[in-house]
Amino acid sequence: MKKNLISFVLAGAMAGSLLGGSMSAFAEDAEGTVLNIYCWNTEFQDRVTAHYPGYEAVDETHGKIGDVSVAWNITSNQDNAYQINLDEALLGQEEASADDKVDIFLCEADYAKKYMNTDFAMPIADLGITDEELAKQYQYTKDVASDENGVLKGLSWQACPSGLIYNRAIAKEVLGSDDPADVQEAVKDWDAFKATADKMKEAGYLMTAGVNETFRIYSNNSADSFVQDGKLSVSEDMNRWIDDSKELIDKGETTSAAQWGDDWSKYFYPQEEGGAFCYFGPLWYFGFCMAQDTEGSIAYEGGWGLTEGPQSFYWGGTWICAAAGTDNPSLVADIMRALTTDNEIMKSIATVDHDYVNNTEVVAELAESEDGNSSVLGGQNPYGMLSKIADTIDPQNLTAYDQGCVEQLQGAMKDYYDGNAEKEAAIENYYKAVETLYPELTH
Repeated sequence: MKKNLISFVLAGAMAGSLLGGSMSAFAEDAEGTVLNIYCWNTEFQDRVTAHYPGYEAVDETHGKIGDVSVAWNITSNQDNAYQINLDEALLGQEEASADDKVDIFLCEADYAKKYMNTDFAMPIADLGITDEELAKQYQYTKDVASDENGVLKGLSWQACPSGLIYNRAIAKEVLGSDDPADVQEAVKDWDAFKATADKMKEAGYLMTAGVNETFRIYSNNSADSFVQDGKLSVSEDMNRWIDDSKELIDKGETTSAAQWGDDWSKYFYPQEEGGAFCYFGPLWYFGFCMAQDTEGSIAYEGGWGLTEGPQSFYWGGTWICAAAGTDNPSLVADIMRALTTDNEIMKSIATVDHDYVNNTEVVAELAESEDGNSSVLGGQNPYGMLSKIADTIDPQNLTAYDQGCVEQLQGAMKDYYDGNAEKEAAIENYYKAVETLYPELTH
């Protein structure tokens, strides 16, 4: 049976220091010869390859930094596969040979707390990185990667304030303007959003490609988290998402298409008939899924615009963690410093990779410079708008179980939207699915 890190910790099998107190300290001359990095896709690998001085790619899963070999262990996030693989490695860290020890692992916001609240992630201070070095980073990115005692255990090169990404051609046709301020007036709250959805339907367009586009806005702004005191619930705000989504489905103004699938992503390209007016997401959306580098896509042609939308929200983020027991602590610390604190590298990540970087100084510079203009957004500079959203982000509702809850709630509700289950039955199926993933939870 696969080991579950949360269950293992909650069971008290690792009382006190999970890996032993001695593994938090390190000597400068104790560096290893293999750097093992665990992640779920190639995003961090791409950032290291493009921006970390001295990194040399060897093949798709290996590289070199000086005399150190770099091994990339990449497992898909879907269905908790990455976490299962990482948990196995971390639980075996103490017995692993030096060349097999986990050195760096990556976390997303949806499950960061699971790892921050254990000793498997080293405190950043133990790596010699100071608060002064991190002063330009957004506070919320530190909050996400801090344990329950406020000890910081992960760093991110990105922040993820998000907005409504709209098709400029459709905006001009239906709303009479593609100016962000004019579009914002048409989607300034949920009533305005629904009224504009009606207009889009009349003109032959979907409002969104699928119901899950709005999921993160409702969940970010929910007064309650998915799990409270070990119990699952569907909050009043998430019930509102379910009901509002069903209304849009019944009107034919969106679909039940799952995110990342072909029926959802086809609207990243011009359609012979119809199309979808908007998506919701951060700047990483462009490179990760909107085909910004693919000739013929709307992004490639600069056909998208960005505005705030009905409510401010954030989505995602990737945190770099040093695994307790690493035999490469100095190299790990140097990678963290370079990719999350160096202004020159931060600006390069922003301008080359179109990432919103975790550096308030660089963001302020980009907001006032043509360097911040986005070709994907038809030359629009999004940094001023997004920085205001970033300043409001509060990750208070995060739990260790969010990835599973998000995936299972979206999946269960699809049955309801497609007419294959009543709402109450779909919610009950959600509870059962999450409790199978996390047996320690009840509802």
